[in-house]
Amino acid sequence: MNFKLESRYSPMGDQQEAIDSIVQTLKEGQKAATLMGVTGSGKTFTVANVIERLQRPTLVLSHNKTLAAQLYGEFKNFFPQNRVEYFVSYYDYYQPEAYIPTTDTYIEKDLSINEEIDRLRLSATTALLSGRRDIIVVSSVSCLYGIGNPEDFHANCVHIAINEAISQQHFMRRLVDSLYTRSEKELSRATFRLMGNTIDVMTAFEDECYRIRFDANKVACIEHIDPLSAVVIERLEEVTFYPSNLFVTTHERIGKALDEICIDLGKEVAQFEAQERSLEARRLRQRVEYDMEMIKELGYCPGIENYSRYFDGREEGSRPFCLLDYFPKDYLLVVDESHVTIPQVRGMYGGDAKRKENLVQYGFRLKAAKDNRPLRFEEFEKLHGATIYVSATPTDFEIAESSGEIVEQIIRPTGLIDPALEVRPQQNQIDDLLEEIDRFVRQQDKVIVTTITKRMAEELSRYMDRIGIRNRYIHSDIDTLERVQILEDLREDRFDVLIGVNLLREGIDLPEVALVAILDADKEGFLRNVRSITQISGRAARSTRGTVIMYAQNITKSMLAAIQESNRRRVKQIEYNLKNGIIPRKALKSGEAHSDLLSSVQSQNEQNSTTKQDAKTFDILPKNFTREDVEKAALEQQNKMEEAARALDFQAAAHFRDEMLRLRALLERG
Repeated sequence: MNFKLESRYSPMGDQQEAIDSIVQTLKEGQKAATLMGVTGSGKTFTVANVIERLQRPTLVLSHNKTLAAQLYGEFKNFFPQNRVEYFVSYYDYYQPEAYIPTTDTYIEKDLSINEEIDRLRLSATTALLSGRRDIIVVSSVSCLYGIGNPEDFHANCVHIAINEAISQQHFMRRLVDSLYTRSEKELSRATFRLMGNTIDVMTAFEDECYRIRFDANKVACIEHIDPLSAVVIERLEEVTFYPSNLFVTTHERIGKALDEICIDLGKEVAQFEAQERSLEARRLRQRVEYDMEMIKELGYCPGIENYSRYFDGREEGSRPFCLLDYFPKDYLLVVDESHVTIPQVRGMYGGDAKRKENLVQYGFRLKAAKDNRPLRFEEFEKLHGATIYVSATPTDFEIAESSGEIVEQIIRPTGLIDPALEVRPQQNQIDDLLEEIDRFVRQQDKVIVTTITKRMAEELSRYMDRIGIRNRYIHSDIDTLERVQILEDLREDRFDVLIGVNLLREGIDLPEVALVAILDADKEGFLRNVRSITQISGRAARSTRGTVIMYAQNITKSMLAAIQESNRRRVKQIEYNLKNGIIPRKALKSGEAHSDLLSSVQSQNEQNSTTKQDAKTFDILPKNFTREDVEKAALEQQNKMEEAARALDFQAAAHFRDEMLRLRALLERG
């Protein structure tokens, strides 16, 4: 099936010129093109048109999960008939294993896996191995970390067809080898159930259930059924069940891997003993022998990824398999917000290598653990072919990769011009900010405030709570899907002010935002350099009332450069609008298809959040209440508000705050 772009819009402004230029560049065999597009100019729409023209499987690489979720939604809307997948890190919390020699402190690995994201990752890999070419995978840089060998993953797929000669027992053994679990009760993801001569199987990454009927040792019937009612949806000639985990291997590889682990263990223990380091030798032997016993008995052990080189059949020092190995060789790579994403890719290997070196040196892990790692940058470069770098502020690297040529996209289809950058004194900045927030909120606009630190963001949020401003904060400590939900809530008018540190810079599509306030704009550095200021300012570029206020004591070089670049673009945009008779209009919301990422999280929160149930209680005063009752109720609402805020349930917290303020107003009236 081919890519088919569906949109009620056609390319406008300088979009068509950009599309033609990128397509021509890549068709001529050049390795890269750089698209420098201002915020709100429709860069994603331009890329979607390029994908349709080139008809290649595509990996869209993003530097953070929140932006990846937004891009997933946009591409899902542009290509509703094609496969659009989401592949990000499945950890809600991750504390890597580490050893600190100076204090003799060993830190065990601790993690929390998000099952929904795990399912989406599995869906992406199975789609790539299905043979379809109309596939877009939107991913964070986690796609460059090690996953299972694609050959082993493919070898463990269970394909079954009508009239195939296979016994029930053999079919179930194959499912178990693919890490499916037998169940005697209700089916869940990656489970199967035996009932007489039929086996019901729930797939690993979709809520799809299939019933396989056997006649002696032959497949008699394959039915796609409803998992709850068992009503037959359709009858099939064949079906394929994909493994339930990306880290899957064959029995042959397991036996060979254990032999190699045993040999390497003997060598490394002997080296420690030769160096008279008996503690490290004993520690390594005990740990590895314990892991080997677990692998023999259960097929896995804690930290099994540290033995991935043996199970993958790789040579020492070789790179691990990653998502890029699942793509065909002619795939298209789109690096979104490349000025941030590329440095992130460059830095991944170094930090991981340093941590692993200590673990190996002090006998906590075999040397093979160092081969479980993210890709080096040079390995990443070898694995990608045709590439589009997308950024409003590309760096010298992207420009050099595209032979010094840049495709510039400055004109917005909406006619909107860049917001003017205004500098105000830092003295009394919060009071001034509150006045501006009040003015914009009265106009039904939304506000973004960026701070330097997480703590400042949280404290500012608490202060706004106390004075009755509906707000939320967002930073890296908030889990992936909740960040997406916060942005959805802003769009749905559940609050007015979004406070953040660094997650609100690149690409976040919020046309409701008219005011961006940059606190401590003169704190020169990563968070306040010219690229950061330009990117932050772009969040206000989708509104006709777009305004950017920088609070500072001095005008830095970065601030001045950002103001000059904004003025340059404004001149071109105004000239284009006058020449073509365009009246600027507010940008419309981009696709919201990523809301399906939130459905399971929302339903879980509704079941688990007691504070939300409390928030529905309005009858909080007795029938014949006294002043003491009102004071007691106000204090109770305040306690509930603070409890809900600590639980990050800000909707409930906002309700309790409103109830508290209403009760206090009642006390003031006597």
